Amino acid sequence: MYAVIETGGKQYQVKEGDEIFIEKLAVNADDTVIFDKVVAVGGDSLSVGAPYVAGATVEAKVIKNGKAKKITVFTYKPKKGSSHRKKGHRQPYTKVRIDAIKA
Repeated sequence: MYAVIETGGKQYQVKEGDEIFIEKLAVNADDTVIFDKVVAVGGDSLSVGAPYVAGATVEAKVIKNGKAKKITVFTYKPKKGSSHRKKGHRQPYTKVRIDAIKA
């Protein structure tokens, strides 16, 4: 059985036991999170919501909060000597383990 959930403006296809990295949630490690924005539930038959499947939830346990690897952002304007800018960014994330899909 799998489900497509929506969180942080993105959609993820998940199964029980999956560990995924999602946009940061305001929760602590070892907390339980319930995702109620379930777009689709599949298995023997596919249930697609309009926009969400009624009564379907996905339960997950928070493993940790952290930051991703640093990326370098470099912007410049050609032929202009003083308009260079170099910045770094680390995107915060929450790692969760999917425990149950209830449809």
